[in-house]
Amino acid sequence: MNAPSERKPALGFIFVTLVLLMLGVGIIIPVLPGLITQFKGGSVAEGSESYGWLVGAFAAMQFVASPILGSLSDRFGRRKVILLALTGSAVDYVVMGLAPNMVWLFIARMVSGATAGSLAACNAYIADVTPPGKRAQAYGLVGVAFGLGFVIGPAVGGFLGHINLRLPFFAAAGCVAINAIYGALVLPESLAAENRRPFSWRRANPVGSLLALRRFRGVVDLAWMYFIFNFANTMLQSVWVLYTGYRFGWTTLQVGMSLTYIGVVAVVVQGGLVKRIIAWTGERKGLVLGLVVSALAMAGYGTVPKGWMFYILGTIGGLGGITGPAAQALLTKHVPPNEQGALQGSLSGLTSLAYVFGPTFAAWSFGKCIAANARWHLPGIAFYEASAFIVVALALALRSFRLDDRLAAKA
Repeated sequence: MNAPSERKPALGFIFVTLVLLMLGVGIIIPVLPGLITQFKGGSVAEGSESYGWLVGAFAAMQFVASPILGSLSDRFGRRKVILLALTGSAVDYVVMGLAPNMVWLFIARMVSGATAGSLAACNAYIADVTPPGKRAQAYGLVGVAFGLGFVIGPAVGGFLGHINLRLPFFAAAGCVAINAIYGALVLPESLAAENRRPFSWRRANPVGSLLALRRFRGVVDLAWMYFIFNFANTMLQSVWVLYTGYRFGWTTLQVGMSLTYIGVVAVVVQGGLVKRIIAWTGERKGLVLGLVVSALAMAGYGTVPKGWMFYILGTIGGLGGITGPAAQALLTKHVPPNEQGALQGSLSGLTSLAYVFGPTFAAWSFGKCIAANARWHLPGIAFYEASAFIVVALALALRSFRLDDRLAAKA
C-alpha cells in the first residue's frame, strides 16, 4: 500500500478521472439520440428503438467487462488497467465522432461499455489507499463525480452540439485523453506486489465473479441489496422524462432543470453530508437510513399532485445518496486486499445489469398502466415498484447484519 503522503494526490486523481469519465458520458447525452435519428433517415420512432438497443449493448458490455478489468487489476495493479481503459475510451469517442453509419456507432458503443468497466479498478484503488473507517466518505466522492459529470456534461454537450452534432464526441475524447496522459505521468500504483493474485477466468467471468462472493460472509446479501437498489434507481431515471411530461406537461427545459437540480443535490450530499451522516450514524445505520429515505421518496414521486413537489422530494430523496457509499464501505471490509478489484468488478457488473433490465421494466410498466385499455390507470406504477424493490433491498441488508452479528458472537 502507498505511504500516507501518496494517498491524497492519488485519490484526487481518481476523483478527477471519474469526473472526466462522467463528463464525457454527459457531453454526448444530448446529441447521441439525434445522431442515431439522423442515421435512421430522420425517423424518431426508428431512432428511439435503435437508441434503446444501443443503451442495452453498452450496459451489457460493461457487465461482461467489469469483473474482467477488476480481476486484471488484482493481478497487474490498478494503474495499468485504469490507464489502458482511459486510452481505449478516448479512442472510442473519436470513432463515434467519425462513425459513418449505425454499424460503426454500435461497435464503438460496445467498446465504450467495455472501457467503462474501469470504474471497478478506480473503486478498488480507493479501497487500497483509504483506511476502512473512511471508505464511505471516499466512495461519496464517486457520487460527487457522477453528479458533477451529469450537471456539467449535458450543458456542454448541448452547446457544442448546437454548433455541430459530432463536436461533443471529440470534446469527450479530449477530456479523457488529457486525463490519461496526466495519469501516465503522476499516478502511483496502489496495490503492493505482495497483495496481488493470479488472474483466473473462473473468477473474471460475470457469473463466476458473482458466485465467488459466496466465500465471504455477509457479502452476498449486501451485493444483491446493492443490485436491487441500483435497479430501482434506473427505473426512476428511465421514466422521469415520460412521467413528468405525461402528468405535468413538462417541457424539455423543465426536465433539464429538474435533472440539473437532482445532480446538484447529489453533489452536496455525497460531497459533504456523507462524511457527517456516516460519522453520526455509522455505516450500518447510514445504509438503513438511505434505503428508508429512498423508498419513501420513490413512493412520493408516484403520488404527488403537482410537479413543483418533485423538487421537495428530490431534496429529501437526495439523502438516499448515502446508500451507495455506505454499502461499498461495508462490502470492502469483508474482502481481503488482493480481491478488492474482483469485488468492485462484481459490483460494477451488477450495476450494469441493473441498467440492462431496469429501464426496460419501468418503461413497460408505465406504458401498460397509461394505455387506453389499462385495467388500472396508474401513471406512477414504476415509482411504486421501485419503492417496493428498495424495501426488499432493506430486508437483505438487515439479514446481512444479523448474519455478521451471529458469526461474530461465535468467534
